[in-house]
Amino acid sequence: MNLGEFSISLTVKDLKTSQAFYEKFGFERLDGSKEGDSMPEGQDWVILKNGNAKIGLFQGMFESNILTFNPTDIRAIKAEVEKHDIQMELQNMFGPLTDDSPAYATLTDPDGNSILIDQITQQ
Repeated sequence: MNLGEFSISLTVKDLKTSQAFYEKFGFERLDGSKEGDSMPEGQDWVILKNGNAKIGLFQGMFESNILTFNPTDIRAIKAEVEKHDIQMELQNMFGPLTDDSPAYATLTDPDGNSILIDQITQQ
C-alpha cells in the first residue's frame, strides 16, 4: 500500500509568525492563501517545503494537527484498510463522488490523532 507524499498540517495561532519560524529552518513557500483570496475572516494557510519535507500551516481552519497523505490511488488504500476493519468514507470536495473523481477521507487513530488521506488528482 503506497500512501504517497506525507506532510503534517499544523494548526497555528499566527500564520505569519509561524511561517517566519519555519523559514529559518530553510522551508520555502510552495502554495497558500494570498491577500485578496475569498477566505473566511481569520482563516489563512500556507504550504512550506524543504527538500521532501512539507508542512501545512493553517490558521483558524482546524482544531488540531493532522497527518496528511497524498496517494495516487485512494480507492486501493480504502480496499486494503477495510480488510483490517478500518472504515473509510470517501468524499469529494469538488462535487459529486464518482468512480474516478478526486477523493479524500478523514480518520482518527486510536489516540485521537487526525489523519487526512487526500488524493488531489484524478486517476
